[in-house]
Amino acid sequence: MKKANGIVLDKPGKPDYRTPASFRIIVLLETVSKILERLSALRLAAAARSLGLLHPNQCGSLAGLGCFDAVATLTHEVRLLQAASFKVSTLFLDVKGGFDNVCANKLASILAKGGVSAYLVAWIKSFLSGRQCRLIFQGAPKVFCPVAVGTPQGSPISPLLFVLYVASLHPTIPQGLAISYFDDLTITVSSDTVSSNIRALQYFFGVIQRRGANLVVAFSVPKTELIHWRTPKDRSDVSFAPIVINDMFFPPSQAVRWLGYWLTPTIHSSVHFLRRLALAKASFTSIRQLSAAGKGLSSWCNRKLVFGASLPILTYGCDLFVPDAATLKKLNSFWHVVLRRTTNCFYTTALGALYREASLPPISSICKHRRRSATLRLVCAPSEFNPATARIPESVPTWDQGRSADDHRFLLRGSSKAVHLTSWLGLAVNSAKHLPLDSLCHEVSDLIEEISILPLASTDLVAQPLSRVPSVTYQALRTPLIQSLLADWLDISPPVPSCYPYGACLTPHAFTGLPRFICGRIHQMRSGASYLAAHISWRNRDSSTLCPFCEEDNESFQHAVLHCPAKTHPRLTHLSGVHDIGPDGPLWLSVPLLRGFAEYLYATRTGFPRAMLRI
Repeated sequence: MKKANGIVLDKPGKPDYRTPASFRIIVLLETVSKILERLSALRLAAAARSLGLLHPNQCGSLAGLGCFDAVATLTHEVRLLQAASFKVSTLFLDVKGGFDNVCANKLASILAKGGVSAYLVAWIKSFLSGRQCRLIFQGAPKVFCPVAVGTPQGSPISPLLFVLYVASLHPTIPQGLAISYFDDLTITVSSDTVSSNIRALQYFFGVIQRRGANLVVAFSVPKTELIHWRTPKDRSDVSFAPIVINDMFFPPSQAVRWLGYWLTPTIHSSVHFLRRLALAKASFTSIRQLSAAGKGLSSWCNRKLVFGASLPILTYGCDLFVPDAATLKKLNSFWHVVLRRTTNCFYTTALGALYREASLPPISSICKHRRRSATLRLVCAPSEFNPATARIPESVPTWDQGRSADDHRFLLRGSSKAVHLTSWLGLAVNSAKHLPLDSLCHEVSDLIEEISILPLASTDLVAQPLSRVPSVTYQALRTPLIQSLLADWLDISPPVPSCYPYGACLTPHAFTGLPRFICGRIHQMRSGASYLAAHISWRNRDSSTLCPFCEEDNESFQHAVLHCPAKTHPRLTHLSGVHDIGPDGPLWLSVPLLRGFAEYLYATRTGFPRAMLRI
């Protein structure tokens, strides 16, 4: 179980692929070995939390800690220090080689000194020792070679071992903080001038570098980035003061990508969402190639691809950032193209009906829902293990009232220079008067202000027995979020046509599993923008609305399916028993009836383009 195959993958976006640093080795392990590693990782995580082996500002590799928590903590502290009238600067660092530099003996010594059980220390030391790996690529010799240092990248326990190994790198910074996510580390300092910040950053980088040398851990200095934060209303001259590290010159950046979030000096969201929009367009281009209009994957499969690929790319970061009006307009424009492509609806389809046909809400509703979901998880997490939870207002009814030792909210108390901040229970959210985490708590104030103790998001986050039992459960708090998503969808959605009777739902319609062409006909006829003669648009506004088959009545959806005398025989053959196509009719919930409906549309060419009609 100590032998593994290493798959060599190229890192995207590298300018030169002639160096080994441009590639990543992912280790494929034995299944039984991965099960054992997962079990050991769970035991080690519980021991690390109970023994305090992790730094409070470390994120990643543990349950309940992710990129959102790290970025939320950073932006909150930046805004808080700015509210105290300080100049704030941050240095972004990257550990070189990360997983490859973990020394088994040093890690075992750290764990043993921290009080981890001897059997678990021995298991980890054995896991990291005597390993062999062979690289798999074209022309490789395919022979196993010994691996002296490092943890296998791809193992369930490797991220946790690395986080424990580098926990001592985080220094204590007065009026600042050091926060990390795996091998991405940031140093934030504040003072009255930018030049003082640069000197402080150089000093603390030297401290971290010396600590890393003791662990045989180095930093990839060329990847270092610097940012001088500004408030949106700051009218002073923009500082371009650089920093010199290891004889390398680093000017301040105007946009830094950290953990997938694009950060600007004013923490404006437009840069982040425009980058996400470009990535979402690229992913949707690949999805479009799988299905041409009217053929290819079914609408159900297309919706699943959009919901699982394009939407997460587009809305990544909306749990913390709120898009402004101009950016939201661009996001909506792309989202409408996605929904039309998914449902095969026309561009003349009313947006209110388009959202309901696709069973997907508007982007603004999705962003708000994900912010509320992330905030609910945040306030239900223990402040002892989550750096963002440890910085929310003390009046929020969290599980425990502990707060982080390096939380600088106290700087605002009694300070003559401090900006007056609005309470999280205020009537409205204002980014200029609310701290980031305070505004997030405001998002869920309607759910938590009447609760005395919020439940834990997961009981696995604590090792000790729970001493207090909340009156509600975490899942019970999540249920109203879905209801509020639907309510918000109905509030902000454009109006639906008066002839559209179908309601909004978050689950795909049953008929979306039908072939893509016929499913598109159904979407079009339901939405009121189709090839039926009675569905008037700017293209056929002068055409006759009479049914081309019987020429007795207007060709509406009801007439074409239920009342056209020219289609009586196919109707009796395929739609016997169907007398209602409204939202309460049995047709939309019965798979056999939907199959018969599809056969009826094929047989009668209902809703087909006029060039395909048989009259």
